[in-house]
Amino acid sequence: MPFPLSPQSIDAIADTISGGGGHDTTPPIGIYRSGPKIEKFMRACNLAFTVNGSRVPSLVQCLINLNNGFEADQALPRIIEAAADPRDFIHEPERHIAVLDHLNRALRFDGFEVQQQGGRMRLVEAGKNVPVLAELAGLSEVIDFDTVSRDLDRALASSQTDPEDAVTAACSTVESVCRSILIELGQPLPAKKDVQGLYNAVKQPLGLSPDRSDIDPLIANDVRQILSGLATVIGGVGALRTHGGDAHGREKGFARVDARIARLSIHAASTAALFLIETWQRKFPARPLPKADDPAG
Repeated sequence: MPFPLSPQSIDAIADTISGGGGHDTTPPIGIYRSGPKIEKFMRACNLAFTVNGSRVPSLVQCLINLNNGFEADQALPRIIEAAADPRDFIHEPERHIAVLDHLNRALRFDGFEVQQQGGRMRLVEAGKNVPVLAELAGLSEVIDFDTVSRDLDRALASSQTDPEDAVTAACSTVESVCRSILIELGQPLPAKKDVQGLYNAVKQPLGLSPDRSDIDPLIANDVRQILSGLATVIGGVGALRTHGGDAHGREKGFARVDARIARLSIHAASTAALFLIETWQRKFPARPLPKADDPAG
């Protein structure tokens, strides 16, 4: 991600956290926080901060120091996402919208934007919003599908900075969905626990086998072709993880996966995972998916 941020973005972040100056007669953009509350906010972001004099200038100087430091790409996203946390605006949703607008008007000039994906906020590259990713993130929040959330978070965070890890996490997203389906069905995990083996194990109970005979003849061949393609895509995601991910270590001179390919893997895996979850919900509407707490098997 391109850091440091511009002074305008730093000011927008400070406005959102502090709520503006104490003598400002305009309504605060974010939540008005006293000096001790700003210190508490920063501690919750795992950052040491002490008000020295006036609270807003102290906060701005802290943000400037972080922005110019070696870990700006780690600290600032954490702060921005916390400042836009929707849980702080449950009773004032219109203020949350104003906070996002205020932050994004500045951040977009730096190539970023804050997006709500499910129940969480994420700082992402501007223009990189993919509806299926947001939809999957939302579904995984709704059904308390913690392993999918973790794998998806990891894939999104790593796509630019560590494409190999993103490829591995993308594959793990599909594996987590398949494992949770098998757990809920009371089925044993297959002998071959890679993504292809797990997908093969859930195809029949979900009615996703290409050879099914209950499809309208007018579209039967088309549906079979798509289902066959889905299996091919899932197999490709698994193969890329084996040959290009970081699950099995990296040898000297390892050729990094292109970030575009990593994002393609994330998009493909997310589409497959979303389709599997929606198929489950349609076939078993009264049965929520459980938590797959042991992704290593």
